[in-house]
Amino acid sequence: MAEADKSHEKEAATGLAGLAAAAQSAGGRTLPPVHLWNPPHCGDIGLRITCDGVWHYQGSPIGRAPLVKLFASILRKDPEGHVLVTPVEKISIEVEDAPFLAVALEVQNAGTAEQTVTFRTNLDDEAVAGPDHPLRFEPGASGGLKPYVLVRGDLWALATRPVYYELATLGEIATVDGAALFGVRSRGQFFPMCRADSLESSFGVEA
Repeated sequence: MAEADKSHEKEAATGLAGLAAAAQSAGGRTLPPVHLWNPPHCGDIGLRITCDGVWHYQGSPIGRAPLVKLFASILRKDPEGHVLVTPVEKISIEVEDAPFLAVALEVQNAGTAEQTVTFRTNLDDEAVAGPDHPLRFEPGASGGLKPYVLVRGDLWALATRPVYYELATLGEIATVDGAALFGVRSRGQFFPMCRADSLESSFGVEA
């Protein structure tokens, strides 16, 4: 039994190492054009991103940040779910919520029409909220809001609690289609968070 377990671990490690090598070859330090690739689907090798943004392989956290960033560079969202893609294979990965966390934000020209809000993810991606990186706000299980920013493709980052509260301090009330809404502006766009008359109940945020 012990020998069988060791054999399984060896095969799994080889699979992960092979995927890492393919990812390195495909992109290296740049984001590869994963949207152009259509390799065969090779199944599931036990990869998962939990709701706290931690990447796991067969139940154990992947502790090497450079390896996680490498895998994130070949992450894609297909209609059937999230996958890691190289020119020669496509591997399923389970994502419990969003594949990234927005862990910090920076504001320029706060309180003006030129206000710009830039988010940084747990994997050091940057997303400037606006036409190319919209914000969305989903209801949380306890009645609060869960804020997301689009990072790239159809890959989103969930804002952590401190980032959400910081974002809320930038909020303002605007009338949209006759309704008074509370939201935030960035790059000339207004992103509604909630109705102005439900502000108190909306800030039981989950993150």
